[in-house]
Amino acid sequence: MAKKSMIAREVKRERLVNKYAEKRAELKATIANKDLDPSERFMAVLKLQKLPRNSSRIRMHNRCGLTGRPHAVYRRFNISRIALRELGSTGRLPGVIKSSW
Repeated sequence: MAKKSMIAREVKRERLVNKYAEKRAELKATIANKDLDPSERFMAVLKLQKLPRNSSRIRMHNRCGLTGRPHAVYRRFNISRIALRELGSTGRLPGVIKSSW
């Protein structure tokens, strides 16, 4: 089980990403628009830099939905490989069968 503080930090980052997503998209569109005045684009860059760092989507980290483990998380199930094996072996994941040969 991951530390509660790390899980809480990821939840906080997710809230910030959702809060600033629209504003970040507008500023990035302004920066990418080559038809605008360079000073206007530069002001958009400065505004983007003033936003919280954790409001960037790239700073989020995939974590297991059950245990909070940060490594080896399957996107399809949003759980770690260890939890996937346990749930698959006990038959609690529909459509997943543990192979044996």
